[in-house]
Amino acid sequence: MSYSVDEKDGVVCIALNGKIMGGPEATEINEKINLLLDEHKLKILVDLKNVDWMNSSGLGILIGAVTVIKNNNGALRLIHVSDRIKNLLRITKLDTVFEIHDTYEAAIASF
Repeated sequence: MSYSVDEKDGVVCIALNGKIMGGPEATEINEKINLLLDEHKLKILVDLKNVDWMNSSGLGILIGAVTVIKNNNGALRLIHVSDRIKNLLRITKLDTVFEIHDTYEAAIASF
């Protein structure tokens, strides 16, 4: 897994790539989110367009992110979620935890 970070109009977009399965990258992402919160960046999108696969550790990364962001009065949105990952979120009942949008523009408008 790799990721990139971009900011536009006060919204930070973290684009994840590859297989999301935890490991050292999970720690990096958590640290990055904490740094963003320290900088008072409270609107965060996670773009899953280039995510091939996600396991329970990958879900843990997203759960940890949404929890810490909400605890800091921020908001997290997911965009470009594949049908496979939507199904995983539905099965685990996490589709009620995450706000999911099809496009960047729709997610931005939701903040």
